This record gives sequence, C-alpha cells and structure tokens, in this order.
Amino acid sequence: MKTQRPCSIAATLGVIGEKYSVLVLREIFFGVRRFDAIARNVGAPRDVLAARLRRLVEAGVLERVPYNERPQRFEYRPTQAGQDLRPVLLTLMAWGDRYLTQVPPVTFAHDCGARVEPVVVCGACRREVLPGSLTPHFTDPEWAA
Repeated sequence: MKTQRPCSIAATLGVIGEKYSVLVLREIFFGVRRFDAIARNVGAPRDVLAARLRRLVEAGVLERVPYNERPQRFEYRPTQAGQDLRPVLLTLMAWGDRYLTQVPPVTFAHDCGARVEPVVVCGACRREVLPGSLTPHFTDPEWAA
C-alpha cells in the first residue's frame, strides 16, 4: 500500500481542516475571544469546541491568555501563525460568497474604503497569480507529477 505523499496542504488540514476549527478562527478574527461567546456563535457542542480550541493552542495557532483570576478564565488570541491564516479565511469566504450565497452575509472594507476581494499575487513581481502561471517544483522525492 502506497502512503500519502508529504503535503503542506494535508498538514494544514490536520490543524484547521475541521468545520468547527475554521469557525473558531472566524470568531477570533471578528474579535470574539471568550469560550462562551465562541460557543454561542459557532454552535458546536461544548466538549467538541473545547477539543478544537485545545488543538489550535497545541498547534500554535491560538494562545490562551488569562483575563480573570478568580475564577480563573481565559480568552483565546491568535498567534502570528493564527494571524497568517486571515487571508486563507478571506479567500474561503470569497469563494462561498461567489458560489454559495445570493448576498454575502458579511463584507469587509479595506481602510481605503473599497470592498476587500482577496487576490493571490507573486511575492517578487506582485502580479496576480493566474491559471497557467504556476509551475510546480517538487522538492520531496516522494512527489512526482
């Protein structure tokens, strides 16, 4: 039996590839940081939500920060790794807005005033990455086209 090839997409899905994990991140980016509010907005069973939050903390995506000593209470804040997922969520939202809704339930405005539409650009030339403009270079011997 052939094993799955090493893949950063698969590894990422191992951390955030479950519905409630992504919805937790949505809430965190909206500024919702406390367990009860996250639970209310996400709709996950409390035990499932606790497990997802624990996994996101263990993976270094979120950190638990105390906000009350007695009783001890924590809120969840994104780490740099968590902040770096913001464009991923914006892109997922844009896809859903385009293909799954008639009217987007939430839009974002950039500080210039325009509506945000995520675009993937080349880090060197800053041009948009379009179909046909990418060439894969396999660095792992387990990969083959």
